[in-house]
Amino acid sequence: MRPGAGRTSQFAELVVDANTGRELYGVNENALRHPASITKVMTLYLLFEQLQKGRLHLDSRIPISAHAAAQPPTKLGLRPGQTISVDNAIRAITTHSSNDMAVAVAEALGGTESNFAVIMTRKAHELGMLRTQYVNASGLPDAGQLTTAHDLAILGRAIQERFPNYYHYFSLRSFQFHGVAFRNHNHLLGRVPGLDGMKTGYTRASGYNLLTSVKRGKHFIIAVVLGGSTWASRDRIMTNLIAAHIDDGSTRHTAPIFAKRHDSELAQHETESVKAAATTTPAAKPMPLAGTERTDPMQTGTLGAPMPVARPRPAYVSAAPKPMPIEDGATNSDPGHVKRAYFDGSTERPTTSSATPTTLRWVVGPSPAKERMADAKPSATDESVHAAAEMPSVKSEHLAVRSGWMIQIGATDDPAGASELLARAKAHGPHSLRRAQPFTEKIQKGSETLYRARFAGLRAETAEAACRSLKHAGFACFAIRD
Repeated sequence: MRPGAGRTSQFAELVVDANTGRELYGVNENALRHPASITKVMTLYLLFEQLQKGRLHLDSRIPISAHAAAQPPTKLGLRPGQTISVDNAIRAITTHSSNDMAVAVAEALGGTESNFAVIMTRKAHELGMLRTQYVNASGLPDAGQLTTAHDLAILGRAIQERFPNYYHYFSLRSFQFHGVAFRNHNHLLGRVPGLDGMKTGYTRASGYNLLTSVKRGKHFIIAVVLGGSTWASRDRIMTNLIAAHIDDGSTRHTAPIFAKRHDSELAQHETESVKAAATTTPAAKPMPLAGTERTDPMQTGTLGAPMPVARPRPAYVSAAPKPMPIEDGATNSDPGHVKRAYFDGSTERPTTSSATPTTLRWVVGPSPAKERMADAKPSATDESVHAAAEMPSVKSEHLAVRSGWMIQIGATDDPAGASELLARAKAHGPHSLRRAQPFTEKIQKGSETLYRARFAGLRAETAEAACRSLKHAGFACFAIRD
């Protein structure tokens, strides 16, 4: 096929060695694009999380609301008031790309589709998909629904690594429901050796999209094509990409690092994506913060208490220290309480401090909620000064003396999730983390409770190097003076 054939102006493509995370080939891989129905991979990622935690089962029933039933085709066509099993909903999404089932899942987990979109965006940023913004669960046309080929490759790798027991749904070639057979929209299943699934997508704005996973022998790649002019040309481009690069990668599985060739350009794109998300996301009803949605019957998930919702925290990148931002609604007089839980089971609480806001150096990571740091020199000083400075008016016990730097790789409302994040970072991160001290830090702000995942006991240069490595491995990270 001649160069340029089958490509629209929105074209982008990427091949990543999934064994190492190394980029093998890319065109426009960091440019903002519309994901279309590849969005549903993230919808299923969050559903698989609930299955893995035992909060749902494959035979759990999902009710169909009027909003879900009203989605345009493609859809399964259930009526309001009917229900479907989680198992069949997954099959309908992976094969038929059913918009109504994606929305039904979103409402079951998030209470409303718009709430669920906030959760989707937050999860994307946690995974390192820093340019991605979701506004719906299906991928139906919306100017604010944005991602990149690079981000989709991260998602494709993550969903396989995290949920091997459920990934097989993406390889289903057909789905039988009430006597009707629905064929998978991914026509390359069964035609390209080693291709074991993922997802197609199409809207007028996006063109024809495809995310695939291919395993041949010990070779393993993730490939993305966005903006094909027809489904047939998209499939030809994908087939050629796979044939050209399947043997280029490593046969040894190491850390899933996504190599980024132009860090300065990447930082610029990440900053621009934050601004783009702020201007392209349509005005919507205020989203409840975690802890408030449980008392609001309008936000209650249909399968029990909804997943916690918090405003997505965008990534910031700076070459110089910047004033610490304060989250919407926070004031300098907001009370907060910090509690650290170390892996040895001990907990310590810092003493009261009236420290004033100062600066820190961001590498890449989410904006922490109401965090404020006190200026401190890296000499041996009482850790309580530094810990308490993050939240004003803190009462606690004395902490051990510590000096140096720490890194934060995430904040979640689930303490087990924070500990799991630390374990994954230690397994996939740089060697320097093996000597660092992992701990979780509980922060209570009104009705909202968060658990920070952090490593302490690092030097400044080691902390920043660790963040760069973790960022490439798909983690969010920023370094702060301890």
